[in-house]
Amino acid sequence: MALELARTESSALAATALDRIQRESERLNELIERLLKLARLESGQPAVNAKLINFADLVREAAADADFEAQSLGARVDCRSLGNCRVLADAELLRSALDNVLRNAIRYSPQGMAVEVSLRCQQSLGAGQAVLQVRDHGPGIPEAELENIFRAFYRLDQSRERGTGGIGLGLAIAERSIRLNRGEIRAANADGGGLMIEIELPQA
Repeated sequence: MALELARTESSALAATALDRIQRESERLNELIERLLKLARLESGQPAVNAKLINFADLVREAAADADFEAQSLGARVDCRSLGNCRVLADAELLRSALDNVLRNAIRYSPQGMAVEVSLRCQQSLGAGQAVLQVRDHGPGIPEAELENIFRAFYRLDQSRERGTGGIGLGLAIAERSIRLNRGEIRAANADGGGLMIEIELPQA
């Protein structure tokens, strides 16, 4: 409201400065929102409300929303194959993890390239797992740094850093969300370049 009042009372010369104030205010709001979410996850809140979920449907919805954002940056999100996996999980926490992983992949995708999403159901040692893979075609990450990317506020200085880089909370939130759902999340450099994020959840 204060910004809009300032726009009506100021000359055109102040427009650039007011636009900058608005961008920085939005960035600060995003930081506060993510900090609060991370704090709730670290303290065990909110309580996990596990329900039977069609994981493929949730992935498809998240990918469609992410693709809309990706197109504005000259990239896209492609669902290559989605197995019909069902998991017992908190849909809100799981969707939060998906959104953050996809957003991170989009941020580092070159223009014209796709973020590739796949989901498979597999059996191992008598138990079923739903395995989601999200792969970008960005610069990847030095092997020594892979274990650090799920730490809060961790950001690479060179390899995957841009002027439009994030604030280092997205993957930390994703890791806590997946862990609360009894799952695992890991990162690896993909063959041919780019980063692969893999999420594994027990099948219902």
